[in-house]
Amino acid sequence: MAGSKAFSGVQALVFDLMGTCTDWHTSILTAMQKYPTPTPLVGSDLPLLASQWREGFFKAIFASFEAGEQSPDIDVVHAQVLDRLLDVKGVGKDIWTDEVRLELVQAWHHQQAWEDSIEGIQRLKEKYFVVVLANGTTRLQLDIIRSSCLPFHTLFSSQLLQATKPNPEIYLKALNLMGLQASQTAMVAAHAYDLRAAAKLGMKTAYIHRTTEDPSEDMEVVKSEVDVFIDGRSKQHGLLELARLLST
Repeated sequence: MAGSKAFSGVQALVFDLMGTCTDWHTSILTAMQKYPTPTPLVGSDLPLLASQWREGFFKAIFASFEAGEQSPDIDVVHAQVLDRLLDVKGVGKDIWTDEVRLELVQAWHHQQAWEDSIEGIQRLKEKYFVVVLANGTTRLQLDIIRSSCLPFHTLFSSQLLQATKPNPEIYLKALNLMGLQASQTAMVAAHAYDLRAAAKLGMKTAYIHRTTEDPSEDMEVVKSEVDVFIDGRSKQHGLLELARLLST
């Protein structure tokens, strides 16, 4: 792992939100378990269903980016992906009705922070600007921040900046709003695609390995690509480890 010298001159840490700072999987699984499990699914299918929903979301977002479309409404994307996923699995609307599905989509707005996130960000906040740069609506980000209690300075959404990661424009617009050069910032994310896009612009990069993210990435390759790699899969690591590293 590179030391704090890798971040020399950095004034702002730019964070991805879902997966990096919040445990969306537990939040979504808990929401699903509030309702009777629809046939032909059984309760043990729900953890995989949550993961497949997330995977389908990323595929839809990347397809939108490749098509050159403006930032899509994340709630709409989540609803469409869930409907397609349940249809493939043969799930009707007798148990998970339209109303239930709407509640499940809204569950993405209410997420718990990883155990290291709140204290880690608070410590980093003493030295750096800490901001969110994530795909989604500003309302989604506000709801997540309120429910998770994450102490960021400010939020930049794809809706606000009218560009979707990994489009270079969204990073450049955020830098412009902060009045900083790419070399004065570092992207912090649990998604390799995000850091690769940021690095191309000259931003420093910190990868936080989370249990829920990047299942198809080769971590040895990721380690070779980023300035800092932190194993955030266990308690009291992740952003707390990043704060310890950058305080030295």
